[in-house]
Amino acid sequence: MNEWLEHFLNVLLGTCRDILPIAAIIIGFQLLIIRRPLPHPKKTLIGFIYVLLGIAFFLEGLDLALFPLGKLMATQLTSPDFLGISATTPVNWQNYRWVYIFAASIGFTTTLAEPSLLAVAHKAEQISGGTIRAWSLRISVAIGVSLGLALGTYRIIVGAELYYFILTGYVIIIIQTLFSPKQIIGLAYDIGGVTTSTVTVPLVTALGLGLASTVPGRNPLLDGFGLIAFACSFPIIAVLSYAQIAHWLNKPRRPTKS
Repeated sequence: MNEWLEHFLNVLLGTCRDILPIAAIIIGFQLLIIRRPLPHPKKTLIGFIYVLLGIAFFLEGLDLALFPLGKLMATQLTSPDFLGISATTPVNWQNYRWVYIFAASIGFTTTLAEPSLLAVAHKAEQISGGTIRAWSLRISVAIGVSLGLALGTYRIIVGAELYYFILTGYVIIIIQTLFSPKQIIGLAYDIGGVTTSTVTVPLVTALGLGLASTVPGRNPLLDGFGLIAFACSFPIIAVLSYAQIAHWLNKPRRPTKS
């Protein structure tokens, strides 16, 4: 208990060092540039305390649960006993189908639970007057992350170069942008950053590092990172595809000549 408390206090102190410069900038601009007192200083102080404690508990939770859990799942799904192969068998991407399924499933579910995506989707529905459905947008983004993570885990297993996949993905995005409705383009590009937030990033990072540590011949530093890039780019493709399909379905049909 004492060891955990000491570790948590160190995390809290580190969080204070990271957050206090932000608070200093905001308060400095408010008092020195705008030259107006802080509205509700007591509530503001309490809010900053909540932020500090929340981030500290979140970081502690990552170390205690999410990172070990992601690494454990990667270790179990890639063990020779689970795969039914010998430890000396060369790496064959077809043997790791459960890894792809797990990555796709965890990507889909974590994206649906992402608070930032929920907020953006509801705002998009309100501003568009219901033209963009929040639930449809969230589903399309979740499908994009799901496919991206499945492809990203495939890249780790086969040891392919990351830039091939990323360049191909962004070429597809550029082509889609040329033919997509203008109203959706900005939202689609923002969605890529929205999906990689508090829920998705820890599990995805732990999964990538765990895979690179357990798949024979892979280096965690070279191969373990990069899944976040897939989680950023593929939702853009999915949202632009959703917009193109919706635009095509809602396009008025020309009346047929009798």
